[in-house]
Amino acid sequence: MAWIVADGESAADGDGWPGHRLDDESESSRILSLYLGSAGMIWALNELGSSIDAPMLAGRAIDRYRALPDFGDDAHAPSLWMGETGLLVLAARMGSPCADERRLRELVHANREHPTWELMWGSSGTMLAARACGLSDEWWESARLLWERWEETTDLWTQTLYGRVAQILGPAHGFAGNAHALRRYASDDVLRARVTRALERTAMRQDGLINWPPVAKPRPGGDLIRVQWCHGAPGIVATLGDLMPLEMALAGGELIWRAGPLRKGPGLCHGTAGNGLAFLKLFALTDDERWLERARRFAMHAIEQVQHQRAQFGRGRYTLWTGDVGVALFLRACIQADAMFPTIDML
Repeated sequence: MAWIVADGESAADGDGWPGHRLDDESESSRILSLYLGSAGMIWALNELGSSIDAPMLAGRAIDRYRALPDFGDDAHAPSLWMGETGLLVLAARMGSPCADERRLRELVHANREHPTWELMWGSSGTMLAARACGLSDEWWESARLLWERWEETTDLWTQTLYGRVAQILGPAHGFAGNAHALRRYASDDVLRARVTRALERTAMRQDGLINWPPVAKPRPGGDLIRVQWCHGAPGIVATLGDLMPLEMALAGGELIWRAGPLRKGPGLCHGTAGNGLAFLKLFALTDDERWLERARRFAMHAIEQVQHQRAQFGRGRYTLWTGDVGVALFLRACIQADAMFPTIDML
């Protein structure tokens, strides 16, 4: 953890952190938002006890974003992970002079009916931002609209994402993230009933194991089955483990263990660390030390993956959701036996 933090501190320049080709970014790029950029790095380093001046860096990132948004225009600014909203949440939580409640209210309001209806771009992400910053009216309005779009016949949301209309199941882009965002708006009992129906209907069962496809109706040969946080059992269990039948959560956890660490890398979104956090959720639910031990075994493998990638590319990977600081947060979670998932549980 210490050397990941130290390397993250030293890799920053006046404009942020260099991109990585595994994220389809050139080393010269300087992404600013929460998912791949400066906001995520600042938040994670501060969480890990770094001595960086987080309020100052948050303000600098906001100024740079407003001058040159990550995607070249302001259309994506309301997004929690990819836009200005995430930067403003960071500023508010860090006590930065650049915190701007009025602007944050505008962004949450503008995003309340975003057609993606999901966490990364849509209203469930900006709902979390509003709740974290005490914007109760904006949070309530977004929650009401999200609830109204929750279809009673399928217990899912129909979304338009990247030009495709689908019903996505995982936390990053669909059902699990939306249901999680509706905590406190609806009672746990009501959420549990609807979550259980949806997960029972969409579960793929075999030999006592359970996984979930990326979408409710996969296209033959077109929607690969995954076992990672953003799509599949790891994200479902880590996000909704307490709102689903325990036997389903345990069957999903056993699948994650048998599948093993991800070849994609060590990170949170689609890597070993994200999968390992599902084991910590199961430990929190059961007090069974086996799940804590499994999380820690994944953690040791994730360390090796970070080292291997550094040897391969000659440098670290400086993002929260795909890079090294996300792994460091997972290592801390394994030491503390804490199932809280970065940002979505900790804002």
